[in-house]
Amino acid sequence: MCGIIGIVGGEPVSDRLVDGLKRMEYRGYDSAGICTLHDGRLVRRRAKGKLSNLVDALRDNDAPGSVGIAHTRWATHGAPTAENAHPHATGEVAIVHNGIIENYKELRAELRDDGHSFESETDSEVIAHLISRRIENGEKPAEAVQNVLPRLRGAFALAVAFRDHPDMLIGARLGSPLVIGYGSEGEDPEMYLGSDALALAPLTQRISYLEEGDWAVITRDSAQIFDLDGNEVTREIRTSGASAAATEKGNYRHFMQKEIFEQPTVVAQTLGSYLRRDDYSVALPQFDFDISSVRRLTIVACGTSYYAGLVAKYWFEQFARLPVDIDVASEFRYREPVLEDGGLALFISQSGETADTLAALRHCKEEGQTIGVVVNVPTSTMAREADLLLPTHAGPEIGVASTKAFTCQLAVLAALAAHMAVKRGLMSRAKETEVVQHLLEAPACLNAALDHDDDIASMAHLIAPARDVLYLGRGQDYPLALEGALKLKEISYIHAEGYASGEMKHGPIALIDEDVPVVVIAPSGPLFEKTVSNMEEVRARGGKVVLISDAQGIKDAGEGCMATIEMPKVHPLIAPLVYAIPVQLLAYHVAVVKGTDVDQPRNLAKSVTVE
Repeated sequence: MCGIIGIVGGEPVSDRLVDGLKRMEYRGYDSAGICTLHDGRLVRRRAKGKLSNLVDALRDNDAPGSVGIAHTRWATHGAPTAENAHPHATGEVAIVHNGIIENYKELRAELRDDGHSFESETDSEVIAHLISRRIENGEKPAEAVQNVLPRLRGAFALAVAFRDHPDMLIGARLGSPLVIGYGSEGEDPEMYLGSDALALAPLTQRISYLEEGDWAVITRDSAQIFDLDGNEVTREIRTSGASAAATEKGNYRHFMQKEIFEQPTVVAQTLGSYLRRDDYSVALPQFDFDISSVRRLTIVACGTSYYAGLVAKYWFEQFARLPVDIDVASEFRYREPVLEDGGLALFISQSGETADTLAALRHCKEEGQTIGVVVNVPTSTMAREADLLLPTHAGPEIGVASTKAFTCQLAVLAALAAHMAVKRGLMSRAKETEVVQHLLEAPACLNAALDHDDDIASMAHLIAPARDVLYLGRGQDYPLALEGALKLKEISYIHAEGYASGEMKHGPIALIDEDVPVVVIAPSGPLFEKTVSNMEEVRARGGKVVLISDAQGIKDAGEGCMATIEMPKVHPLIAPLVYAIPVQLLAYHVAVVKGTDVDQPRNLAKSVTVE
């Protein structure tokens, strides 16, 4: 959600700022802008909509200067218009802001009473005016920012440029990530600010992550970092490892398609970090608590990560006999959960910066829970606050609709469930070997599932005209039904809902008619017959069924279906990973048929950094 890049250099920065914004398009946005410093002026260019509109504006009216800030905005306060686009500016300063200022109304009223006028509807613009007022009253930039930050209630990552100080930027963070990039040294030094390492990848690999409450003064050759109390501090400079190649689609039409096809590789990489092939055992990273003493597991996540947690609930309870609570992060704190002593709170996130999930994490930490984090960004805020860090190794995921991050999360969670079962004395050595062998089969089975891409593409036109689609599944296939419906909603804009198939007769069956396709996820196995019985209830009422199953399941129940999608025969343990492929591909191909923006669907953001 939103993206920030800033450069303090000696060469023109306009083109490089735009390139940085392009690398953050995956985060989701609906307007963009830049501001440079040139000849004692703040030069702003902003545009509604896609970044190409900003490029067009700059082609007609360039923004010269060797220092500048830029931003992609995902609208919160105020419509996605050019007037509401960042950077926001006064005569003295320009700012870009990720996050949300909860007390902006009272700050805006105070500023209006003091004679300030506003050109936007945003909460962010008050920050520029607060800093500007202090500059106008004689304070130096660092002093002004330090005095304004405590007045901001909410979450923010900020980059601030100053008209009368064209050789510096100031950055700050509280609740939203911000990194400092260290560029070339010597005759032409440069320094950078960015929302993440990927934004800075072509510019530098040497970065520092600002901690909560940090703010920093950036010049061409240095960074002074201060903590919440104003004490100068040192933050580790590390090699990011981020590659600009991650933002290239290669021969694929969309990033989502590319990332679906990367899943065999990244799942294999992820499993390789947790499974020992030499003795078929599970090996977790080192941690400082006794995992066998955990009495209850609390899983918290959002969106697709929540559905990964729902699948994992089956594994933890079946393998480790561990009681599991699971919540969507946005609701977790507000039901005032009872958290027992000896509990492990497990947070699942692709970015590691999701605001709701991070707030829930800190609540659990305050309540004395041990904190586990399954995350795709091992340098993220959640990762740094975890007692048990479990990286997913999916690599950067550019498509807004999560695909490879989901299957990598499932891989990690399956390994963790097996490990906890072993440590709790509930899984024998022979059973552990069997589980590990099945998990190691997953990448090949994912490849086999991808072989049916053309078949899925050829039947996507059957779903594309629908206004409503239902997904059904039982057991650990029920969360996949939820995930399949979410994927279809996200990128094709077709209303879709997932249900436990046994719940059809308790209400949703009233929706069934010949215009409502029903996607049934039913690998052959213990729950197959019950799921097929629910499928027959649909067909008896004129519903058109798409059955996703293996060859045996299609042979037994595929006759009379509108379409079938055949998957390889797999062990139930890895079925959720394998059956994720067809629900992802079905959503993808339906969206392509409908002509929607697959990688950047409307109104969505990749990393949701506001509550």
